[in-house]
Amino acid sequence: MRIVVVAGGVGGARFVRGVREEVQRHRPGSTVDVIVNTGDDWWLAGLRIAPDFDSMLYTLSGQNDEERGWGRVGETERVSAELHAYGVAPEWFTLGDLDLGTHIARSAWQRAGATPSDVARRLQERWPLGVTLHPATDEEVDTHVQLAGDSAGEVRELHFQEWWTRYRAALPAARFVQHGIERAVPSPGVLDALLDCDTILIAPSNPVVSIGTVLAVPGMVEALTAEAAPIVGVSPIIGGSSVRGMAEACLSAIGVQTDAAAVARHYGLRRDGGLLDGWLVGLEDATAVDALESEGFAARAVPLWMRDLDTSAALAAEALDLALALRP
Repeated sequence: MRIVVVAGGVGGARFVRGVREEVQRHRPGSTVDVIVNTGDDWWLAGLRIAPDFDSMLYTLSGQNDEERGWGRVGETERVSAELHAYGVAPEWFTLGDLDLGTHIARSAWQRAGATPSDVARRLQERWPLGVTLHPATDEEVDTHVQLAGDSAGEVRELHFQEWWTRYRAALPAARFVQHGIERAVPSPGVLDALLDCDTILIAPSNPVVSIGTVLAVPGMVEALTAEAAPIVGVSPIIGGSSVRGMAEACLSAIGVQTDAAAVARHYGLRRDGGLLDGWLVGLEDATAVDALESEGFAARAVPLWMRDLDTSAALAAEALDLALALRP
């Protein structure tokens, strides 16, 4: 089976780890390709930072700091302290020394002419990941946040990282903008992975700034839906709350309720020009299944909490089983 996952962020990384575990345990011979959000990427202190890709890289390689949920295990932060002292990096964004090694390598390769896809391949050569990671696009399309409530018609805009990390999404957002998105195309690895794939899974990542940014790449939705492979999504909302992070603030900005069924409707039904064939909600949202089924979604209520490797693999199995049931 050829499996493609669209993902971003820490929750996406944990889901992909569960998919890998399920494949290794019960679906030998299967391959897993991951389309990773690049909208959170940015330049800092002359270095190209790719938070979602690196979360995937560290989680799948066993290098992730599980207690903090991000960064490398056993980190020190001496270099970041020096960058703060020199005023070339903000104090609200700290990079670990081991993590900086990744950013320096990435930036050196890109300045030498490598594309983000080239860099992704080189970074993955260091550790056996069991999956293949692909940046959604090789173009720079960093996400910015336009804030609500500015006076005198002025629009205040922040890079997503400042809004998310410094302000913890507390500043009301009016809209999210990916500068340069109009010139972006899916990366070559994305298109190759989708060719003749058997199943496409939408991870329980932020629907707006992670999955939404991937889907905003021109040609991406068409590439995802061009194949006969069923597309099954996993809700990032359980019982009216986001599983991780501050997705509520993002959903509110685009007028979508923080609700599992509302997110499915936001993605849309594939047969009606949207994205999804199937949708998994949590047991806490089981009452939404009948309504979603009546609208044409193949919906199931299953345990969504990824508490450990076993529960993550079980969730992946539910998503894959639903996709297999939907195959023509």
